[in-house]
Amino acid sequence: MGRRSPLLSVVAVAGLALTACSGEGDSASPPATSSAPAASTTPAGTDDGTATTAPSDDAVSETSSEPTEEPAAPEALDVEVVLEGLRLPWDVQLLPDGTALVTERGGRLLAADPTGTPAEAREVALDLPELFVGSEAGLMGLAVSPDFEQDRTIFLCHAAQPTGAAPDVRVTRWTLDEDLARATRDGVVVDGLPLTSGRHAGCRLLLLPDDTLLVGTGDAADGRNPQALDSLGGKVLALTTDGGPAEPDGSVEGADPRILTYGHRNVQGLAVQPGTDPPVVWSVEHGPSVDDEVNVLEPGGNYGWDPVPGYDESVPMTDLDAFPDAVEAVWSSGSPTRATSGAAFLRGGAWGAWEGALAVAELKGSGLTLLLVDGTEVVDELRPRELDGTYGRLRSLTVDEDGALWVTSSNGEGDVVLRVTPAG
Repeated sequence: MGRRSPLLSVVAVAGLALTACSGEGDSASPPATSSAPAASTTPAGTDDGTATTAPSDDAVSETSSEPTEEPAAPEALDVEVVLEGLRLPWDVQLLPDGTALVTERGGRLLAADPTGTPAEAREVALDLPELFVGSEAGLMGLAVSPDFEQDRTIFLCHAAQPTGAAPDVRVTRWTLDEDLARATRDGVVVDGLPLTSGRHAGCRLLLLPDDTLLVGTGDAADGRNPQALDSLGGKVLALTTDGGPAEPDGSVEGADPRILTYGHRNVQGLAVQPGTDPPVVWSVEHGPSVDDEVNVLEPGGNYGWDPVPGYDESVPMTDLDAFPDAVEAVWSSGSPTRATSGAAFLRGGAWGAWEGALAVAELKGSGLTLLLVDGTEVVDELRPRELDGTYGRLRSLTVDEDGALWVTSSNGEGDVVLRVTPAG
């Protein structure tokens, strides 16, 4: 299972581990309220990987010896409820004009002008007669074409049970009309992602700047899938927007050429690290009873999940005994797991010391963890108190052009979409 030359310089933050059954499950039982205090932001020291720049001996400047003032962390966050009264919203993405698109796992696609507080959502007509809704599966990930103003294209990931065919998870391409009243399906980008009961169905979408479409998939709770190079389950796929392999020869020797990385359990978050070119991609995935993971994606990399025989969830998330060359996580939850989900990097100077941090949503943890990073190293973590247990299970994260963080809850009823900004 050797590697070919990389398609991208991708860093994947593989899953922050979810618990095997009740801990990670999307059955949306009432959330447990966390009483943990918000973690403090520890100033970076010389032992945390932060470089200290000293003036050179020959520097001649009246200001060269003055210390550089480090940006401060936000003292508080403003949390605005943008949409309310939803049922299991799965993803939220923004159109160029600021309209919010939201998928609900039960099959609704919603559009909302976020200028109201809260905004009123309109349902976009969507023909999905074969939609399978069960366990963690249904209408899931969403991506908006970077050329939306010209092509009106979006991508949806959903579970399907076509008449006379085996059920699967698939990504489809759609065109939205000018009034956002209807979406018309234009074709299937990829199908055949494994589906069993609906457990571990994935499915996160991420469009890279070069139009490569990344798809994070689940292993369908079938222990054979993560290491099987002819299965699309337990993988991150790299596709063209027409569904072909982004790298014609593939990234994993002997594998389906659409596979970028393998050996995953249930990839729920994908995010591009700002300022990286080629893009560095981090992924988040659910673990079993221990070790949700955040990973940096390396094309061709094996992330070490192999729960066979059967579906043995006592094995390590990254099994270095079985796979000595497996890519290790850059962060893991340990025990207990938090059922980590969506991820997004914070952008914009208003975030101060938190700019460039990876925000990770938590289902079981009912909150948000911020991972402060130096390059591809996690140097600290904290939990903003404003989102700690306040809105229950949190699912998806998106950062808009103004740097605001959009968040969906996932409690089963009375769910919301939030817009979070630094106070002041």
